[in-house]
Amino acid sequence: MNIENGRVSTDATVEQRFELLVTSVSDYAIYMLTLDGFVNSWNAGAQRFKGYVASEIIGQHFSVFYTNEDRAAGKPARALRIALEEGKFEDEGWRVRKDGTHFWASVVVDSIRRADGELVGFAKITRDITERKVAEEALRQSEDRFRRLVQGVTDYAIYMLSPTGEITNWNAGAERIKGYKLDEVIGTHFSRFYTQADREKDLPARALAIAASEGKFEQEGLRVRKDGSTFVAHVVVDPIYGDDGTLIGFAKITRDVTERVQAAEALARVNAALAQSQKMEAIGKLTGGVAHDFNNLLQVIGGNLQLLGQDVVGMAHAEQHVRNAQAGVARGAKLASQLLAFGRRQPLAPKVVNLGRLVRGLDDMFRRALGESIEIETIVSGGLWNTLVDPFQVEHALLNLAINARDAMEGQGHLTVEAGNASLDDNYAARNPDVKAGQYVMVAVTDTGSGIPHEILDHVLEPFFTTKAEGQGTGLGLSMAYGFVKQSDGHLKIYSEANHGTTVRLYLPRAKQEEDRVVEVDTGPVVGGTETVLVAEDDEAVRTTVVELLSDLGYHVLRAKDAEGALAIIESGVPIDLLFTDVVMPGPLRSPELARKARERLPDIAVLFTSGYTDNAIVHAGRLDEGVELLSKPYSFEAMARKIRQVLRNQHKARH
Repeated sequence: MNIENGRVSTDATVEQRFELLVTSVSDYAIYMLTLDGFVNSWNAGAQRFKGYVASEIIGQHFSVFYTNEDRAAGKPARALRIALEEGKFEDEGWRVRKDGTHFWASVVVDSIRRADGELVGFAKITRDITERKVAEEALRQSEDRFRRLVQGVTDYAIYMLSPTGEITNWNAGAERIKGYKLDEVIGTHFSRFYTQADREKDLPARALAIAASEGKFEQEGLRVRKDGSTFVAHVVVDPIYGDDGTLIGFAKITRDVTERVQAAEALARVNAALAQSQKMEAIGKLTGGVAHDFNNLLQVIGGNLQLLGQDVVGMAHAEQHVRNAQAGVARGAKLASQLLAFGRRQPLAPKVVNLGRLVRGLDDMFRRALGESIEIETIVSGGLWNTLVDPFQVEHALLNLAINARDAMEGQGHLTVEAGNASLDDNYAARNPDVKAGQYVMVAVTDTGSGIPHEILDHVLEPFFTTKAEGQGTGLGLSMAYGFVKQSDGHLKIYSEANHGTTVRLYLPRAKQEEDRVVEVDTGPVVGGTETVLVAEDDEAVRTTVVELLSDLGYHVLRAKDAEGALAIIESGVPIDLLFTDVVMPGPLRSPELARKARERLPDIAVLFTSGYTDNAIVHAGRLDEGVELLSKPYSFEAMARKIRQVLRNQHKARH
């Protein structure tokens, strides 16, 4: 008997209501099975899920709902056995509808017993959870794809950290970049990848704190691999939060950007070198132009002083004034020569020489220039290669370097001049963009002086820049050496440290030819001649002075103010022994073309060029063209006289 709302109801009434409840449920399939597993009841939910009406399924075995594979595996019988033995069986798996389609079912089978414990059958409750299964499978596949993606990335180290910084997973990129395998790092603190200096600054903890407070931490810095080597890393740390907003860890992504940083640094060096080269080139062009005009002025002054000197012979006071003025011209000429050297505009007369013999031959000159208080040591390596270079300019450059060294040592110290073979490889050339990789002969001048401060080292090659006190030196010694070496296709490198001396190394390209024969310089008395000389010079003052000097030497002199005028004189048929022409003159006819036409018309004519600035007319690659004779302005009376006799002698030998 049951009491319900104060009224007595029979057991039959309760059973009817329970049956009504079960049969009405549509979200669950609820039905009964006999001891052998045959269906003996069926509710609305079972009909909706499985597609059978009660009349079609009651009396059928419940294994009809299983797939062929599950039936073959004995799963229906196993379910009943477990429910019998344990009172309940729970499972998830694929089930089959009447139309043959499948759905994913959550199944519970309970054994049913009477009050006395007798087993009378089984209650089976099934729910269609296909949507949940599909969602879970999609999530699993997504997670699997993401895991494979992360593990497949090798260019980035991607791994997770606990809230306190312990490593919780590790991808292939992390192993490649950092060198650790998974089992070597899991559970260890990520600070192991930082340098000792960064750990002492507490940078690992700061990175996590910033990521947690600001939502991200990003930085570039040095990190340490397993083998102890370092690399430049770009690092991003992101915090990871759970659904409830609790911090559950950090995602850390690291990329090795060492090559990018090195490339950027290399580009910066190349740009700096290019800017320096462009600046030096611009200064060189300016100084070359200035030197040209300056040399013309010096030629006028010097030539007139030569003539004046003849007029004041025997007048001691006047002779001294002339000598003083001539000394000033000589100093001006040296200054102009240094400017041309820096601007790579001086005409070089290169020869194949052995610098070992040349350097040893400079000992006496160095000792006279530097004084007895400076110890001089010369070191020449055995098997020294030859080089193609202007020997006079090498001597001049080394002397300038030695004098700079003397001043840096304040007259006391040790000077070493060393010559040896050197091979500059591609790595060196990459660090020094102004030099080509290859074989060179190296000459180094090393002193024990005050050295050059690092902050001005990049400026010491600029003209007029000097570290000396005001009034001491022109600031052109190093710049002249630099210009000469560059014009010779070489390379100059300075190594210096304040208070620890300086080494200047000149690298001159190796020449594989035999050493050239040394030509003796004419040092005999100055003589003139009676030959006819045609002077082509656009500067009236220079032209007038030269004509007078040549006339004093006994020559018959013709004159022209440009190349066209000179050609007209040549074509007039007058006999001419020597064409003495300036290189750079206005007008459509250039001096080299004038010389060519002159030789066509007068095959025996000798040609001597003169210039304070060679331009590119008779000089190519910094060197005089083959067979060209040049007298550089400003020249002395003696130099002009000897050069003219030399050119005329050479022409006479060529004729005979």
